[in-house]
Amino acid sequence: MVVTINPTAVSILPLLVFLVPLVFGGLIFALGRLGKIFRHGLALTGISLTLLIAVMMTVRVLNGEVLTWWGNNFYVDGLSTLMELAASVMGVIVVVYSMKYFGAKTEIEEAHPYTSMTTYYGQILVFLGLMNWTCATNNIIMLYVSLEFTTLATVFLVTFHWNKPALEAGYKYLLLVTVGVVFALLGSVLLYSAATPFLPVSRVLLLTELGTIATKIPSNIVLLAAAFMVVGFGTKAGLVPFHAWLPDAHAEAPAPVSALLSGIVIKVGAYALARTISVFAPHYGTIPLFIAILCSISMIVGMMMAMVQDDLKRMLAYSSVAQIAYVIEGLGMGTYLGIYGGLMHLINHTIIKGLLFLAVGAIIYSAGKRKISELSKVKFKMPLTAFAFFVGVFALSGMPPFNGFVSKFTLFLALGEAKLMWAAIIGIITSLFTLVCFFRAGYKIFWSEKEVHAVGAEAATATEVPAAMWVGMVLLAIAAIVLGVFPQIMHPLLDSATKCVLRILIGG
Repeated sequence: MVVTINPTAVSILPLLVFLVPLVFGGLIFALGRLGKIFRHGLALTGISLTLLIAVMMTVRVLNGEVLTWWGNNFYVDGLSTLMELAASVMGVIVVVYSMKYFGAKTEIEEAHPYTSMTTYYGQILVFLGLMNWTCATNNIIMLYVSLEFTTLATVFLVTFHWNKPALEAGYKYLLLVTVGVVFALLGSVLLYSAATPFLPVSRVLLLTELGTIATKIPSNIVLLAAAFMVVGFGTKAGLVPFHAWLPDAHAEAPAPVSALLSGIVIKVGAYALARTISVFAPHYGTIPLFIAILCSISMIVGMMMAMVQDDLKRMLAYSSVAQIAYVIEGLGMGTYLGIYGGLMHLINHTIIKGLLFLAVGAIIYSAGKRKISELSKVKFKMPLTAFAFFVGVFALSGMPPFNGFVSKFTLFLALGEAKLMWAAIIGIITSLFTLVCFFRAGYKIFWSEKEVHAVGAEAATATEVPAAMWVGMVLLAIAAIVLGVFPQIMHPLLDSATKCVLRILIGG
């Protein structure tokens, strides 16, 4: 297909989209202990302004512009705005949800330097700022640096409860992801060294220049660098066998943080692969095949592990291992349909998994329990939570008319077009496993007729959560339905993002 070259426009927005949340995060750290109004007010103001900036950039990008700053070192196109818009929307929902989720007891524990709500809201804003920096940078080394910073910014969110399991999960997350992403640095250095003879010094580190040298670099260097990047960015994304940190981190973090981890954090690794590996995939047939094999293994292992979990959050965490594989498999094909389907599932999974983690958080908030074996014997009076949970179940399983069906079907078409039908079949089977796994859990939690009063008074008296918590779930559930029935709503932004990847691929 023909890919047009969009005009670039110098704009300060790519700088503001990550500076604004960083500044407000700093203000929360400085002023948050003065009172609840400062923590909540600054958090809501900061994330709302970030969302406004993301919307402004999206409008300009959809009008055909590419926004740059500082000699193209900051570069915001359709792919960047897709990520930043998704992160900002999820950020607003998570901040509002958190205000009721933690409650008065946690709010008064401000003396503790790590589990305080000041630290919590400050870290959320700092993480979103650094994530936006990752998506706005056009420098391959800065991509690595910003990824590492997002890891550091997330650690204290994972360890928020500051107990032994949370500390162990945080340590594992920090160690494995930090070491894993170093491989991406090695791959970046290899590409930098190989590109030096073909590009001016001022452009040799720019991601947008990779397409111009994709066929000039010796194939052995490209394949080695690609392998390093798959390991590095795949660790951040949670692909098998680099996923060991993910189940513990998702399970031990507070539910709203888990929604951010699964909805946004692991997508940053997929974004980095889209900026790098997708550029080389069409020129080297080994790369799409390798990624398809790795992703198929990740799907199978992720869902097999999810099916044997009794802990709801661990079940969701292992399913993220499988679902991110769909995204990376599409991006790794290097074709329009594959990249389009991968990006569509990236957005859909952000919506779905955010919805499911918030629904599980509501169950924990109301019942005080998160094990399926304990919850299955209790009738809950939580209709909105039940609605949200089952919408998430059917959407995640790829059932029509929910949004997961559209993105997965697109990916299966792309795999067929690439003559990788075996990979499409594995993806379909994994979706069926997902349906069985999550519907079984939902049935035990919400529909089981058995009741055992020994499970505790908290579970027996569970009621619907406050509006600040369920409103975000309901909005995400509605989005999952609407985008399944009217997927064309997302087409302009997805088409722009896909063409941005292809434009870099052809050296535009």
